Amino acid sequence: MKRIFAVVGDFYHRPEDAGGALQQALLTWAGAGDVSLRFIEATRLIEALEEAPDAVVLFKEDRVAPQEDENARWMTDETGAAISRYVEGGGGWLAWHSGLAGYEPSGSYVAMTKGRFLHHPAENRPVRYVPEPGRGFADPAEFEVLDEHYFVECKTEETEVFLRSESVDGQSIAGWRHGYGSGRVCCLTPAHRREGLTDPAFLRLLGQAVRWCCGA
Repeated sequence: MKRIFAVVGDFYHRPEDAGGALQQALLTWAGAGDVSLRFIEATRLIEALEEAPDAVVLFKEDRVAPQEDENARWMTDETGAAISRYVEGGGGWLAWHSGLAGYEPSGSYVAMTKGRFLHHPAENRPVRYVPEPGRGFADPAEFEVLDEHYFVECKTEETEVFLRSESVDGQSIAGWRHGYGSGRVCCLTPAHRREGLTDPAFLRLLGQAVRWCCGA
């Protein structure tokens, strides 16, 4: 039984949207009955990591109340260190969409993900996601959805880029993965809107990403 913990939802993202997408994505696994998913609060993350789940999914930005207090953050140095230890020890980590946003650039978390969100256009636009040939997961498919087009920075020389994004606003990297100690880290930028979160091609990609993080 593969055990997956997930922290989802923040000021700009309803937890039920990302949570529902994650549940649907796990149904794409062959033998999904051998997978368990548990949602946890960010404040319980350090405690939860001590249970050594097979993978953790983070869909939550660091800012707690961005329209009220820009400096209010939930990830402490202690939390970042606990995440790094967990992955170095063999755990899997999926930094999904806002799980890449607002984190301290010089902190241990961004050092582990090897990339972070920089900005997105004010308006949602059609974004095409294009797999890198020969990289990433089996039988990748292009898809296009109305989305927040995330622009990121990524240490491409230290990771495997498997997905790129393009829109009228430009091009960026949308998915990358690498080993970290004895563990695995995968980063995925789509999706923000319900349209993208329910897209069949995206759900298949999300399921593959989680499965890889679990070492399955």
